Amino acid sequence: MTDEPVADRGAERLILLLVGAVGAGKGTQATILSRELGLVHLASGNLFRAALAAGTELGEAARGYMEAGELVPDELTIAMFMEELARPAADAGAILDGFPRTVGQARALDDTLAAAGERIRRVLYIEVPTDILVRRVAGRWICPQCGTPYHEDTDPPREAGRCDRDGTPLRQRDDDRPEVVRARLDKQVPPMLAVVEHYERAGIVDRLDGTQPIERVTDAILSSIGSRSGH
Repeated sequence: MTDEPVADRGAERLILLLVGAVGAGKGTQATILSRELGLVHLASGNLFRAALAAGTELGEAARGYMEAGELVPDELTIAMFMEELARPAADAGAILDGFPRTVGQARALDDTLAAAGERIRRVLYIEVPTDILVRRVAGRWICPQCGTPYHEDTDPPREAGRCDRDGTPLRQRDDDRPEVVRARLDKQVPPMLAVVEHYERAGIVDRLDGTQPIERVTDAILSSIGSRSGH
């Protein structure tokens, strides 16, 4: 891969970074924004899986780390993002999701983008209080028989604890249990906030109230992008 295609399009493209803890609704907003703005959604986990499935050079380089349960090195992850940014699908720009997770990664990504004539234009931070995040994630249940998902608050079954379709007792994934969710947040949030602060020093962060309905969060993001990025 060369940097030339990316550099040629740098002035035209809108590169956004979407930040939010588990349960903040980041994935939902990424899907909506990708459709509304015509931007490719680049989620780190999806990039790894796609590269492995396609057997790309970068995918094969990452395979050993992933199979050993180790973190893929930052430079390899950034190379995957840059490879996707060079594809025609990213001509209008991209939404980066799931990376960078630390300030060190953010600085490395900034340097790589700058070398290619690019930069992150806006950082969209979806803020949700911890107690609400725990409730959102820990309220998820699933039918082990048919796979139908439920949520205690937003989509409860007609009979508590049982699937509407076949009456099977619902189960909760181990990583959706309240104590596990809270532990994940305790580990995830501090470095995430450090990344937000890193970009706040550059004046490109928009803090968004993630407790609002999905449509209002989307409207706030689109309004922010329209008023501050020139799009």
